[in-house]
Amino acid sequence: MEPNKNEHNSTMRTRQLRRELLDARASLSTAEREQAATQVLQRLQQLPELQQSVRVGSYVSVRAELNTVAINQWLLEHHAPAVPVLHPFREGNLLFLNVTPETQWRNNAFNIPEPELRCPDVAPLAALDVLLVPLVGFDKQGNRLGMGGGYYDRTLAAWQAGHLPRLLPIGLAYDEQCVESIPAEPWDVPLPRIITPTKLWDFRR
Repeated sequence: MEPNKNEHNSTMRTRQLRRELLDARASLSTAEREQAATQVLQRLQQLPELQQSVRVGSYVSVRAELNTVAINQWLLEHHAPAVPVLHPFREGNLLFLNVTPETQWRNNAFNIPEPELRCPDVAPLAALDVLLVPLVGFDKQGNRLGMGGGYYDRTLAAWQAGHLPRLLPIGLAYDEQCVESIPAEPWDVPLPRIITPTKLWDFRR
């Protein structure tokens, strides 16, 4: 019974931490969020990996997530962006679709805008150079806390196993989302880099 009790306690700690971090994120003012998004974009623009046109997986920010509107506009102008949609056949998984200024959008089951699913627009993960990843929190070892659905852990499992050597996942976050320690489960995938307004965290060393 003891392992189950420990597992339960760990789950409760994770849920509590997620609530605290979501509250902290939500408490930021509009001006603070706008400034943070601008600073993160500037740091992205300085990355050596983004000095030439590459294929970048991004995402559409919702609620109090770090705003990706300007980031995605810049990617449209200078790179080849793709964004996730809920996989139509594999529940709990994401599929990435290339986007252009002509892309038609709709809201998914979570009320998140996503491109209309067209087979010619599918962007295999193996074809992406960079993947921008949303998060609720992270620690100083690169452990990531998400919303709890496991979508990005499943997405990044092949990368973690070494099957996507060209892919560079990069988390985007506010400084306020950094904590001392994130409870890590065996299926959680740590990130090699995270960008916040004031710092580029590189966990590969």
